Amino acid sequence: MKIPSRQSPAWRTGQRPKAYTVSILPRYTSQRWHSVLQNRSYDDAINTLNTLQTTYAELTRRRLAGIRFVPLANDHLRVCLSKVGYSQDDLTKLNIVHVAGTKGKGSTCAYVDSMLSQYRHIHSIPQNIGLFTSPHLIAVRERIKINSTPISCSLFAKYFFEIYDALRDFEKPVYFKFLVLMSYHVFIQQGVDVAIYEAGVGGEYDATNIVDCPAVTGISRLGIDHTFQLGETVEEIAWHKAGIQKFGVPSFSVTQLKGALEVLGKVASERKVKNFEVKGWNERLRGVRVRPDAEFQYENASLAVALTESVLGKLDPGFKRAPDEPLSKELKDGIEKVVWRGRFEVKREGNITWYLDGAHTSDSIQFATKWYSEETSKKFSDTNHAGRTGTRVLVFNQQGHREAMELLETLSNSVREGKIPRFDHVIFAPTVLSQQQDLKKGNVSFALIEDHKADKLQLDFVNKQHDGDAIAKLTLQTSFAAKWSDLNGETDSQIKVVPSIPDAFDYIRDLTDGNGIEVFVTGSIHLVGTVLSALEGVDAL
Repeated sequence: MKIPSRQSPAWRTGQRPKAYTVSILPRYTSQRWHSVLQNRSYDDAINTLNTLQTTYAELTRRRLAGIRFVPLANDHLRVCLSKVGYSQDDLTKLNIVHVAGTKGKGSTCAYVDSMLSQYRHIHSIPQNIGLFTSPHLIAVRERIKINSTPISCSLFAKYFFEIYDALRDFEKPVYFKFLVLMSYHVFIQQGVDVAIYEAGVGGEYDATNIVDCPAVTGISRLGIDHTFQLGETVEEIAWHKAGIQKFGVPSFSVTQLKGALEVLGKVASERKVKNFEVKGWNERLRGVRVRPDAEFQYENASLAVALTESVLGKLDPGFKRAPDEPLSKELKDGIEKVVWRGRFEVKREGNITWYLDGAHTSDSIQFATKWYSEETSKKFSDTNHAGRTGTRVLVFNQQGHREAMELLETLSNSVREGKIPRFDHVIFAPTVLSQQQDLKKGNVSFALIEDHKADKLQLDFVNKQHDGDAIAKLTLQTSFAAKWSDLNGETDSQIKVVPSIPDAFDYIRDLTDGNGIEVFVTGSIHLVGTVLSALEGVDAL
């Protein structure tokens, strides 16, 4: 695949795409919305949102046809933005911090959010901070946060149906694009004056990229992922990620592979960004507690510092960027107090310790396994556990990605090379709590488990993009087990395929070891979210 030529689409030349006509609707008053929204709940909103998901059958059709992106999809989203009464000026006022990348973009966004929050507590600037990330761990509303807190169920329902009803006579954007559009509405209505956006897939054609003038853009570490859409080489992927760079807007990147960095620099020059800076390890982070204590996380924190200081320079006339001085207390506290669930997270439950990380690329799996090894080694090297080892368990799943087998190979190589100790038990389970299936529709719904009884349908976990029949038959999980067995040969590891996360829990909790059970959960954010939901029994994180 060649890197695409950089020809300006219609929206960059000021021309409206011919496929759509614009009829701007008046912004509705809160009184009118109230009458429309009566008796429509959060569950109603999520149930309706789920009808906007692209189905597994449609995704399969596109893949077979070689359709990587839907033509004019973002132009359509721009028209939707106009139809609900917003303009690019409204988005510009949000002072958007836009972050793309393969690894670390979510962590970078979390750092920016945390540092801005600490600054806000001291200086009352910004007034309100928006954060848009994906995917969610447990509840859809986690994707849209204000001042580090997911919007409430009632607010989600209110704003969802305001947008949905405003587009009642128009083609609705699909699931992710609708949430992006809705997030703009939420942030504008809630008086957000800085909004952090994590790009979804790529950048150039991503739904978060309809903003013409963000406050600043950042690109985290690039690697190989989403190859069908983005290409097989890091240079091709870099072109897509570079698409978030904008004319006259400062842009930052972490250190990249040579080919990727050349592409980023070339696009930055073509776009005439205000400045393009490559941020290596920031010396001002010395003495700052970064978790995990690893080079890649210092990279993410260094990028986040650059983005935060850049946007603060725009928001606060009194803020002075001092690159040669120690990091300010507000920013230092922001890094040290950051909360980013499901990434390098440790939870203890009796004699079971859960190590959870949503790594889903070969590179990120290597980081996660190194972290797991270091955490468990640290535990068993202290004075209370010296000379002991616990029972080690791997729980893995990645549903529907071709790269899943490569992840297993990476994990297996780490074991064979002695980078992590051998697992005593390896469990493959689909990312479900309890199945309620309608296989004719290719749909799998999930229910929240309490004492292994499905007592409340959890609509947030509905995913129509996966093959329901394959989940029911444990097709992927069985192939994972066979692959792991082939990779590791004759070992005394117990390999199990189970139909749900509660079944995996039963198996793990039946294990006995006076030194403890060390469980490593990895392979996807969806798996980690499902495990956290089962562990904590909460409706959002």
